[in-house]
Amino acid sequence: MSLPIIALFCCLDDFSRIYEDWERHGLIGEGGRRREGKLSLSEMLLIMVLFHTSPFKNFKYFYLHGVSCGKYRSYFSEVPAYERFVALMPRLLLPLSVLLHALKGEETGIYFADSTKLAVCHNKRISRNKVFKGLAARGKTTMGWFYGLKLHVVINHKGEIMAVKITPGNTSDSAALRNMVRALTGKLFADKGYIGKKLFRQLWEQGLHLITGIRKNMKNYLMPWLDKILLRRRFLIETFFDNLKSSMGLEHSRHRSPINAMVHILSCLVAYCFKPGKPAINTTVIYP
Repeated sequence: MSLPIIALFCCLDDFSRIYEDWERHGLIGEGGRRREGKLSLSEMLLIMVLFHTSPFKNFKYFYLHGVSCGKYRSYFSEVPAYERFVALMPRLLLPLSVLLHALKGEETGIYFADSTKLAVCHNKRISRNKVFKGLAARGKTTMGWFYGLKLHVVINHKGEIMAVKITPGNTSDSAALRNMVRALTGKLFADKGYIGKKLFRQLWEQGLHLITGIRKNMKNYLMPWLDKILLRRRFLIETFFDNLKSSMGLEHSRHRSPINAMVHILSCLVAYCFKPGKPAINTTVIYP
C-alpha cells in the first residue's frame, strides 16, 4: 500500500473526532462513561487497517513484532499488551461499520454483485466449533462444501464498494441482494446464482436492470452488445475478492470471538477502501 501512514491516520483521526462527538451527544453508540486508554480510537483503527496492508498474515505476530516493538512502534506513544488490545477490539465494531458506510463508492450506474465464502473452520472440525454456533451454517460453492459465513458485495465499475452484507453460509445470493441495492439505479451484472423472475421484476421496478448469464436448460435471449461485453467483464468482482483474500487476509479460520471476527472483516473492507489502484474497468473503451 503506497498511501502514507500519516495521511491514513489523519483520515481516521478526522472520522474519530466526529464519531466521538456523536457519542458524547448520545447520537450513536451505547453512551456511558469510558476511561481514556493508552490508545485512542483513531490509533486502534489505524492498527487494524495497517494489519491488512502489511505483509503479516497473523494479527498476533503483527501486533507483537510490528506494533509493540517493530516497524510501526514509533507511531504510537504507548501500546497496551496484546491481550488487552484483543479485549478492546469489540469497541471497534460500530465505528468500523459507520466508517465503511461513509467510504461508500460513487453511484456510476454500472454495478457488479457476487458473494464469497468465509469458512470459520475446516470441515473436519465442524462438530467441535462452538464459537460460531447459531451464526454460521453449512453452504456450498463451486469449490465444494464449507462451514461458515457468506460475504455479499456490490461494487461499481471503478472497484469501489457500494454495499456489503454478511450472512450464514446457507443464504442464497438472490435473497441477500434485495436489501443491498435498494438505492441503486442503472445496470447490475451478476452470475447465474441471481437468476429469478421475482427478483428481476422487483429490481426493474426500482430502476435497476439485472443482467445475468443463462443456464443450460434456459432459452437463449438477445441483449445489447454493450451489455454482453460488460457481462464478460464480471471477473472484476472476482479480482476484488482475490485481493481481499490473498493480499489482505480477509478469510481467517481460527477466530475465538464472533464479534472480533466481524471487526476483522470490516477492517479489511475499510483497508481496501483506502487502497489506491483498485481493479477497475475503463468504460471509455466500451462507451466511446
